[in-house]
This record gives sequence, C-alpha cells and structure tokens, in this order.
Amino acid sequence: MTFVDTHTHLYDERLMADEQQVPRALDAGVQRMYMPNCDSGTIADMLQLADSWPANCLPMMGLHPCYVKDNYEQELATVTEWLQKRKFYAIGEIGIDLYWDKTWKEQQIIAFETQIDLALQYDLPIVIHSREATPECIDVVRRKQNGKLGGIFHCFSGTVAEARQIADLGLYLGIGGVVTYTKGTLPDVVREIPLQHIVLETDAPYLTPVPYRGKRNESSYIPVIAAKVAEIKGVSLQEVADVTTANADKIFGFAQR
Repeated sequence: MTFVDTHTHLYDERLMADEQQVPRALDAGVQRMYMPNCDSGTIADMLQLADSWPANCLPMMGLHPCYVKDNYEQELATVTEWLQKRKFYAIGEIGIDLYWDKTWKEQQIIAFETQIDLALQYDLPIVIHSREATPECIDVVRRKQNGKLGGIFHCFSGTVAEARQIADLGLYLGIGGVVTYTKGTLPDVVREIPLQHIVLETDAPYLTPVPYRGKRNESSYIPVIAAKVAEIKGVSLQEVADVTTANADKIFGFAQR
C-alpha cells in the first residue's frame, strides 16, 4: 500500500534532529513526501533533505504568507532565482493568512498572485495556505485560472460549498490530522466531496492526528489519516491509498516521469 504526504515540513528543527523520520515514513508506506518552503531561511535545510533522499523528499519553492514582511520583494526575487537553478515540484506554500496578522494582507495578496504567475510560467502546481482566508484565496485562484492552473488547498478548513468551488476550479483539498479531531466540520466535507478531489497530508510537525495528538507530527502518520478518511467515506483503506496517491501523482506530475 503506497501513500503520499503532499505537505510536510521535514526540515523543521524538531524533525531534522530525528534521522529516522524518513525511514519510518517509508516503512509505513509513505513513499513520497513533498516539502513546502517558507522563506529564504528554510531553503538550505529543505534542499539538504531533498539531496539526501532524492526519490522520496521532494522540494517546493515559495514564500509562505506568514513570512511576507517589508522585505517580501527581495524574498520573491529569491524564489525566482531558485526556480532557475534546479527542479522543484510545486510553488508553495503560498497564499493568504489572516489568522495571525492582517497587517501585511495587501502584500500577501501581491505575493500570492506573483507566485501563481511563476507557477503558470514554469508549469508547476501551487500549494495554498488559506488560514482564515479561504474565500479570498478562492477569489484569487478564480481570477488566475486559465485552464492550466492546478494544485492543492493545503489543510483545507472551509465549508462544503467552498470545497465544491475549489473542485470546480480544478484544485484538490489537502486533508490532514484535523479530520481525526472530534470537534470541527472537516469530516462533513470529506463525507460530501469525492475522493477524486482529495489528497493526504500531515503538515508535520503540526496538526498531529489522534491518537498521537499532543506529540509532534511526522509523515509516518499518513496511514492514520487515511484510515479516518476511509472510515468517514465507508470505503477500504486500500481505496483511499490508491485514489489519493493517484491524485497526488497527477498534481505533481509524478506519473509522467
């Protein structure tokens, strides 16, 4: 049984110190782990892992909205430079975050739109961070969608109606550990949206699924998330593994390599 973790911060200091994190994920059947970038400060450690595990730890390039500050233009220039240097599998994570701080909302939108343009230029999918900003992110994607834009709304936390809008736009929902929590509406979304529009993620080291909640998250927990999705949808774990892996491979172009 093969799984894909479409969003994991393997380079986080809480995970980098654990040399067994990748082998444990591989043992659990998680064969590919896609790493979103945050800003210029996270590139070196991310690429170290990518070079150590080239078939399994796959890097993205992007400027995270929470890292958009007064130097965001310089950070975007760094993103552009790196895209010219080596292969990346997506532009991410990018988007809008209105949970922590709304001070830089305008700049976040500019950075989001600029990076979508880069994704279209380089024929790459986008991985979207949309905390407390799902409608705003949907609006930007709708404006930019020219029939060639694909990607994932990472850590989806919106409504069924928003999920349907995202699917209609040709993007996928990233479902992680939150689906295992007793409170929240994510199970309702998973119940209503076909598996063909869903991919799995951990967002490690954050959002650890039950029964490991309270500990740091890691990619080896993807089967736990998959099992909850299977339970909600009334299908087998094998079906969830097969469909979500095929979805991820389609998004990131793995099937074409």
